[in-house]
Amino acid sequence: MTAIPSAFSVQNLDFYYGTSKALSNVNLEIEPQKVTALIGPSGCGKSTFLRCLNRMNDSISGTRVEGRILLKGEDIYGPEMDVVNLRQRVGMVFQKPNPFPQSIYDNVAFGPRVMGMNVNLDEVVEKSLKAAALWDEVKDILKTDAMGLSLGQQQRLCIARVVAVQPEVILMDESTSALDPIATLRVEELINELKENYTIVIVTHNMQQAARVSDSTGLFWLGELVEFAPTNQMFTRPREELTEAYITGRMG
Repeated sequence: MTAIPSAFSVQNLDFYYGTSKALSNVNLEIEPQKVTALIGPSGCGKSTFLRCLNRMNDSISGTRVEGRILLKGEDIYGPEMDVVNLRQRVGMVFQKPNPFPQSIYDNVAFGPRVMGMNVNLDEVVEKSLKAAALWDEVKDILKTDAMGLSLGQQQRLCIARVVAVQPEVILMDESTSALDPIATLRVEELINELKENYTIVIVTHNMQQAARVSDSTGLFWLGELVEFAPTNQMFTRPREELTEAYITGRMG
């Protein structure tokens, strides 16, 4: 039986903000069509790592990357990699919902329009909103301002906007931290549905959320990946003392 190639293979990754080293020798394999959760205290490097996966850190001056990140075998920091194409393949949902001040329809259609994708926009908008579990709530108000939606709806709209450009991977950086418990549950259910078609990597402070939605979990601490394991093992039989101390609340 042939082994399924990793969605991402991260090899000896170091990352610097100027002279300050934010990530040190990170190695992990992110499996396709699974949910990978990254946990750890604030400032431990997990969001920095997430932003390395689609080169969002490129926009910060003085940053430097050493090591390799392969997306299905392609070096994303290699000279052949088109960053615009990379960000279409690896979409991102941020901590606070950030819909554009446009109609619901235009928010979802934005990416395909900008990228000149040869698609039927009506079909893409409907399919993407259905994928984000939002279609039934907005199908009769597509031309209204997206800013009028609730925060939970806005976040699902942002997920629909990412889905519309047909990515391979969806990154989510604390994407439920601004939401109430009911809206959070909706997004968690959505993550579970989306992994049928997408590889998903989430950063979360909420360890219960990591335990609920992820297949694998990694603990970052002071810029290092302390432990990476199947989620069930990580939360019940961690290998490292530091992992156990963090998960039980004795540290962090």
